[in-house]
Amino acid sequence: MRTRYVVAAHFAGEWDEPRVRRWAETTRARLEAPSVTFGIVFMSPQFFEVASEVLEVLRVHARIPLLAGCSSQSLIANGEELEDQAGLVLQLFHLPDATVRAVRFDQEQLESLNSPLEWPSVTGVPRESVRGWMVFADPFHLDAESWLRSWHQGYGGVPVVGGLASGLFEPRRTQVYLDGEVFEEGGVALGVGGAVKIESMVSQGCTPIGAPWTITKADRNLILTIANRPAYSVLQDTFQGLSEDEQRRAQRNLFVGFASSEYREEFRHGDFLVRNLLGADENRGILAVGALPRTGQTIQFHRRDAESASADLSGCLAEARRQLHGRIVYGGVLSVCNGRGRRLFGRPSHDAGLIQEQLGPLPVAGFFCNGELGPVGGHNFLHGYTASLGLLVRD
Repeated sequence: MRTRYVVAAHFAGEWDEPRVRRWAETTRARLEAPSVTFGIVFMSPQFFEVASEVLEVLRVHARIPLLAGCSSQSLIANGEELEDQAGLVLQLFHLPDATVRAVRFDQEQLESLNSPLEWPSVTGVPRESVRGWMVFADPFHLDAESWLRSWHQGYGGVPVVGGLASGLFEPRRTQVYLDGEVFEEGGVALGVGGAVKIESMVSQGCTPIGAPWTITKADRNLILTIANRPAYSVLQDTFQGLSEDEQRRAQRNLFVGFASSEYREEFRHGDFLVRNLLGADENRGILAVGALPRTGQTIQFHRRDAESASADLSGCLAEARRQLHGRIVYGGVLSVCNGRGRRLFGRPSHDAGLIQEQLGPLPVAGFFCNGELGPVGGHNFLHGYTASLGLLVRD
């Protein structure tokens, strides 16, 4: 781990220009490198009215040539999750062998495209120059799912990590930052290339229950039959096949996982894209899901609770540790759902702490999101209730 090339720090409290200036200078001094390649910043809503001033202080006093980020109700710094606290988090990277390009996009730009293949020419960032994207976007004025599908096509499946900003729900207000500018719509993307790439880890917080099945009839977001039986009957049999304890834990916590590949003989941890089970009609035997299922697609029902979410994250981290063995990991950016943290686990810093236990010491900056971005099975998706970790790794 080359932790001296990256530093992540937390500033507690509200806007105080001299304090923020000194903190920025101290944070920069902790980075044992001659220059900053780029910085990531997350700010609580208490900074909304002075956000541009904060950005300028950080850029000048931490000497940051490229700075991006967004607002969040709760912040993450290294092993701590700072829920509903006023403050900001700054992460500085010194990656001399990396190329980093910043892109700003919005809904109007998305709608004006004739084809997703136009994105590289629109952004000026060639597909072959990017090995991963970090994205921070506004959830209220951007159709994030449509944008992500389009971007995925335009950039040929390059991994996208990050998430949708959080802030003030009423009024529906968030902020996105690029250098000294503050935006309340659209998003920013940092394209990383050169000798550094982004490796992703997405923990969807679920454990599979029952067996995998094949969808035999679907219509829009409705699953009509599974294995030529009414879909509701298959769900009912799956539930009744659980132990009493598992049934108790699965009540109101059932989800549907769609296989990322149909060509596996055996499905394992991380092979399913988890989506909401929206409803069931016992009389018609159908299920409504938060996706567009296909006939022939493999599905498996899943359960989500604190225990399964913790086990899933631990399993994802163990796999990441195995894959990253012997490689240089500079640092990470963590995006977690607003529904995690104390709300799910009943204690602070669960996700951030587990990452430090299994991958640390690792400089990590992060935020609580209105939706998390990360790939599953080679495709980028917008998730809910997940923890998405983007790691900057040297080949």
